[in-house]
Amino acid sequence: MKLINLPNIVTCGNLYCGCLSIYFGLSGQIGLACLFILGGAIFDFLDGLTARAMHISGPIGKELDSLADVVSFGIAPSVLCLHILGTHTVPFSWFPLLAFIMAAFSALRLAKFNIDERQTLSFIGLPTPANAIFWIGLTYLNEIPAVHQALGGTIYFLIMLICSFLLICELPMFSLKLKPGHNSFGENKARYILIASSVFILLVSWFLGFSYFAASPALIILLYLLLSIIF
Repeated sequence: MKLINLPNIVTCGNLYCGCLSIYFGLSGQIGLACLFILGGAIFDFLDGLTARAMHISGPIGKELDSLADVVSFGIAPSVLCLHILGTHTVPFSWFPLLAFIMAAFSALRLAKFNIDERQTLSFIGLPTPANAIFWIGLTYLNEIPAVHQALGGTIYFLIMLICSFLLICELPMFSLKLKPGHNSFGENKARYILIASSVFILLVSWFLGFSYFAASPALIILLYLLLSIIF
């Protein structure tokens, strides 16, 4: 397998987006930081799609994908958490730096995923892209004045710890992939409910205003967790 091929180039696009997200997040340009995490998620989706279409697979691509995900969906969302904690009164000046605990657990989750043969059409533990999208939603939720006043730095810190645990726990979670020939509602009830509910949440939040719309991914990921537990 050649080192330079289209799927690996696409994966590097994910990595580059993650680097840009970290840069803009540490520079205080949070909107761009969130945007480049989403860009990384798009590249992450496309690299697998490209690899399957071109029938290219191998250990290099697998390892490169995980390395890119550590940056885009591990360190970058930790920077968002760092930003959120920095907007609140905290016990110590270095307290927000604890946000990078989540980056360490993201790396553990990705290492586990690489050797876990059970995770083909489903997941065990919260996927790192879902966790990153959740923190995008929390970032904008924190900008809503009523929410900012209601939730303090300690609450967000506890949320970060819960997310870190969910990344490596043994909770079975469904993916949006459908098994070939198995697309009935009964077999994919959780998937169809999640898709329909997500569309409803996005439409309602759009009419409420940009901050609510941008915060809606946090609610969608919470729904994803709930449906995984139920089904």
